[in-house]
Amino acid sequence: MSKKYFGTDGIRGAINSKNINGDMFFKFGLASGTFFKSQQKKKQIAIIAKDTRLSGYMLEPALVSGLTSAGMHVYTLGPLPTNGLAMLTKSMKANMGIMITASHNPHFDNGLKLFGPDGMKLSDKIEKKIEKLIDKNILSNLSKPENLGRVKRLETGTKEYIKILKKNFTKDFNLRGLRIVIDCANGAGYKAGPELLKSLGAKVIAIGINPNGLNINENCGSTFPSKIKTAVKKYKAHIGISLDGDADRIIMCDEQGNIIDGDQIIAALASRWADKNMLRGGVVGTLMSNYGLENYFKQKGIKFIRAKVGDRYVKEMMQKNKFNLGGEQSGHIILGKFATTGDGLLVALEALFALRKGKKASDFFSNFKKVPQILTNIEVKDKNIINKIKVKKSINFSENLIKGKGRILVRKSGTESKIRVMGESENRNLLIRCINIITKKIK
Repeated sequence: MSKKYFGTDGIRGAINSKNINGDMFFKFGLASGTFFKSQQKKKQIAIIAKDTRLSGYMLEPALVSGLTSAGMHVYTLGPLPTNGLAMLTKSMKANMGIMITASHNPHFDNGLKLFGPDGMKLSDKIEKKIEKLIDKNILSNLSKPENLGRVKRLETGTKEYIKILKKNFTKDFNLRGLRIVIDCANGAGYKAGPELLKSLGAKVIAIGINPNGLNINENCGSTFPSKIKTAVKKYKAHIGISLDGDADRIIMCDEQGNIIDGDQIIAALASRWADKNMLRGGVVGTLMSNYGLENYFKQKGIKFIRAKVGDRYVKEMMQKNKFNLGGEQSGHIILGKFATTGDGLLVALEALFALRKGKKASDFFSNFKKVPQILTNIEVKDKNIINKIKVKKSINFSENLIKGKGRILVRKSGTESKIRVMGESENRNLLIRCINIITKKIK
């Protein structure tokens, strides 16, 4: 049975739509609070962080109201990267953590991501149980007046998060002598990103650090990498770091102005870890991972498997196979030794740690040759259009056309009203033809 509210990465949609409004966020809070307070803990605690969207200030009180109505004590942290919320959920021994965010989406969307006491995103099974509670009669989940939760604001979230990040590296690790550009996408990492890098001695040029509630991801951040490219060249930086709205993604830029995507970062880290006997098992990618990455790992003798799109599924596959590295081309990268979910700043530190002895970013990230890839996103009213016979026929026809020379992948977006059509082949003309056949039918 498919899920009603949750997608591939939490709940997400347009502000004041049927699911993303104050009424529904009260229900989400009440349902998740009811589910998680059943854990045998002395004190029932939920912690909440958010990105910088204006709508977060509307949705957070509703969420808090639902949680306290369920009897949960709530700590609010303000703007903080998603993995900061996950890490603090675990370190504070909370029952649950909730991140109010729509990640890389524009400001007019919002949503939430739920984490369990282990700092892990929830499984499909648990999400379905919470969905049942969402649709249950509200009165059956409300606490008695004397059992209502209390609310407290914590101002130390960013400092605690930075402290946890730095503990993963040697005490003498520093970035002195490095000029680093960081684009924080006017999002959740706008404080933590520059503070972290400065605390390690880097000369930091920070952009995308002036959120106004409406400019998150707007012509900046990991979905707009040309911004970091321009800045790296302008300031003659050694490296560029580009985050998304909730800082769980990272795209980088080397000193020559070359954009480094998630696949290239994963290849570089996997190669380094393998050489130092730090890589456990192999690497998990997704259906969207570049075919060139798969070929590179074959040559290196590194096991590579693909998961469904979504860093939650990557993490589940990592756990199942006991791997400690995985991620997505989009920049969701999970360092299993250090984190339970994607973390742009943590990945940046791991890459910078490898560069601390004067190695150039362009050398470190030049591991494999990407197979030409085209990704087309088509806005649709109904994502089930890909199940229509004419669309299915066009997909089958294109798959047969490119067979042996590349691959085609057509899927519904888990977070937006879009169909994603991706193709890979060294034969660019054939690739374009196959993509066009499918997109024309969908449109």
